[in-house]
Amino acid sequence: MGSTDDALETYTHLPLHVDPQTKQVSVLSSDKALQDAIANINKLHTAFKALETPNNIPPPALPVNPKRSGQIQKLRESAVASARKGQHQDAVRVLSVGIDMAAGRPGWEPFGLAKEELAMMYLSRAGALCDLQSWPEAFKDAECSVECKRGPGQGPNGEKVPGNPKAYIVGGRCLMEMGRWQDAVEWLERAIEIEGKDGDDGRELTRRLTEAKKHTDAKV
Repeated sequence: MGSTDDALETYTHLPLHVDPQTKQVSVLSSDKALQDAIANINKLHTAFKALETPNNIPPPALPVNPKRSGQIQKLRESAVASARKGQHQDAVRVLSVGIDMAAGRPGWEPFGLAKEELAMMYLSRAGALCDLQSWPEAFKDAECSVECKRGPGQGPNGEKVPGNPKAYIVGGRCLMEMGRWQDAVEWLERAIEIEGKDGDDGRELTRRLTEAKKHTDAKV
């Protein structure tokens, strides 16, 4: 601990003492300013000790509210029903509400749950926007879906977690519809690298990549 007559010229080292029982701090010094500072520290420490235990310990994390998950799923189902009737604009509106609901999950809930829901909702809205031929907007939603969930992974218990190949398929379609063939090639190549070629989705990615390459080759 230091005491100074002139902060720029004098420094005096003063050892602090902490009482092992009370944890009160003391120092041998006649410097009133220093003694006042030590007294304030001890008062603050006493005030903290006086707090009740529940105020010292953060409350436990609250469980996930199942109602929100149920509402998000119902919104998605409602959007699917609207799309089947050709009401694509209504489907986009409903899915936008679902996206806001998923993004608005409280911070104490698992972040992975929100990302999973957002990936699903963005993908669904991208599909609805494709039905409206709103290709730039649909591509942005496909990108958002990929950002929320990309590639197969491993769950907490070692189980295999599926990837998000359909978001790549929708994104590739949007780029191709916009005539952005080189961008489509790069997007689909990255998709296959991450998602693989297996299964129906893998074969669809490969088919679209072949088609996109034909157009880029034709321009050379």
